[in-house]
Amino acid sequence: MIEVPGHSSGPSQGPVYRKDIVVRFTDCDPAGIVFYPRYLEMFNDVVEGWFREELNFSFNEIVTRRVWGLPTVHLEVDFVAPSIFGEVLSATLSVRSLGTSSIRLDISLHGRDGIARVRGKVVLVLTDRSVGRAIPIPEEVRARIALFQGAL
Repeated sequence: MIEVPGHSSGPSQGPVYRKDIVVRFTDCDPAGIVFYPRYLEMFNDVVEGWFREELNFSFNEIVTRRVWGLPTVHLEVDFVAPSIFGEVLSATLSVRSLGTSSIRLDISLHGRDGIARVRGKVVLVLTDRSVGRAIPIPEEVRARIALFQGAL
């Protein structure tokens, strides 16, 4: 099994990217719990952090310099338990599969108590915005993504 420094892996999956997320006042509804669309913004923050910190392929590079895009083309989310204002969530991201231009990810957010708050399956596709179609993921990025692909 591949070990990525600073990351852990479970017995049935490959290495995962981890990030802590503080639930902010702006994430919450008047009841003081996370308003469900904010979880999707948190997912995007996790993906963006993973691309920048682990893949060395920042969204700035993708969107601004190369004029590409990385849209979410499919999303499944299970809202398991509420999160509250001030709570620190532990996010994990793992690669379910890697296609020519697509990446299938599993993302979950857990409270410090270990209880899942939300779980998602996300499919991203690398696109060339100038022509409006999918393009192959560059080989150097593909190799780094593959480090996170588990044997599920």
